[in-house]
Amino acid sequence: MPMDAARFPRSSPYWPVVSHPQLRRVLPGLAVSALGDGMAVVAVTWLAIQLAPSGQRGTWIALAMAAYTLPSAAGTVVFGRLLRGRGGAQLAGWDAILRASALAAIPLAHLAGVLTIGLYVVLLAASALLHSWGSAGRFTLIAELLPQRHHLPANAVLGTIAGFATIVGPPLAGILIGWAGPVWVIAIDAATFAALALTYRLALPTTDQAQQAAGGASRTAGFAVIRRDPALLGLLVLSLGFFFLFGPVYVAMPIHITDDLHASATLLGMFYTVFGVGGLVGGVVAAYLRRWPLRVTTIGIVIGFGAAMLPLGLGAPLGVSLLAFALAGVIWAPYMSTSMALFQRSTSTAQLPAVLAANGAILVLAVPLGTMLGGPLVGAIGARPTLLLCAAAIVALGLVAGGFAISRWTARTSGGPTATEVSARR
Repeated sequence: MPMDAARFPRSSPYWPVVSHPQLRRVLPGLAVSALGDGMAVVAVTWLAIQLAPSGQRGTWIALAMAAYTLPSAAGTVVFGRLLRGRGGAQLAGWDAILRASALAAIPLAHLAGVLTIGLYVVLLAASALLHSWGSAGRFTLIAELLPQRHHLPANAVLGTIAGFATIVGPPLAGILIGWAGPVWVIAIDAATFAALALTYRLALPTTDQAQQAAGGASRTAGFAVIRRDPALLGLLVLSLGFFFLFGPVYVAMPIHITDDLHASATLLGMFYTVFGVGGLVGGVVAAYLRRWPLRVTTIGIVIGFGAAMLPLGLGAPLGVSLLAFALAGVIWAPYMSTSMALFQRSTSTAQLPAVLAANGAILVLAVPLGTMLGGPLVGAIGARPTLLLCAAAIVALGLVAGGFAISRWTARTSGGPTATEVSARR
């Protein structure tokens, strides 16, 4: 038994990741930065409440939250020609520098007495411009440093770090906001990104792969690569549908708790806490799925997640609903790890940053669009029916994706062309 215990760390799928001579220097910086972002989720909203006119708080809160994420979609296109072909560490480092600079300008403007709600939203938007490229850079770095068999565990490490931050960050932000105010929590977030940028600069060799993008690279080259590859296009459509259909849950859930269950915000917090804990467990488990067929696993996650959400829409007892939501978190967590691994193994390292940035630019719009749909949907059919409809639609999406996957596999094994290939030939 002692010998088995001694062998455990090295036999874990995570060992090649955490022991890698370069990645192990970057992971602490990623963890600190993720914690800062976890705190910023609360601080961004709270500072918007303080800065906005009393009669317009709802509008400005929505604008602030959108500004912290959505401009990355525009940044993918605007900076496509400049950034395509750059190394993963360089892309992630530039994103960290921009975020640190733009977020640090918020407390500086506060100290100068010039921070208005309009300037605040502009600075948040500026901080997010390279976010899709930064995310692409992190996953490209994994593809650059590790062999393919270690991509899924490495992706899972990033997911677990993010999951832990979403659990610890918000309550820590609440404490710090009560002590110093939200503007200084944003200052801490800026400092964590500065530390991450310094980590990328010192821990990794400087590589510039811009020459690989020679020949007048298009601003939308990543989108073109995805469009030409049926497997990648199918994966993007699956992810887009998955995230979009989950969007209305953010509207339906609080209304279901207040109107149907007649409970307080404490119960809403409990639901999100159990989902976060489930996500942390699922993130840890993700690396152990590396021997499973990745495409089948990814589709199975979508079906399983929708099935786990069904009890909430069916009006199950509270205890059952909480357990189901926790299970949904467990199932949800490996999705990004497996889908990123599919991109990593299907795309060359030179094209990967542009492809992942394009993928991120589309997906960053999915949840907000779904959330926008949630308002009228809940108004039309009610909160609990909306939860049921979303869960059933997610299951249906997964089954349709599974049907297409089986069709392509059958056509390939029988030697005939798939429907997509026939259409392409026309």
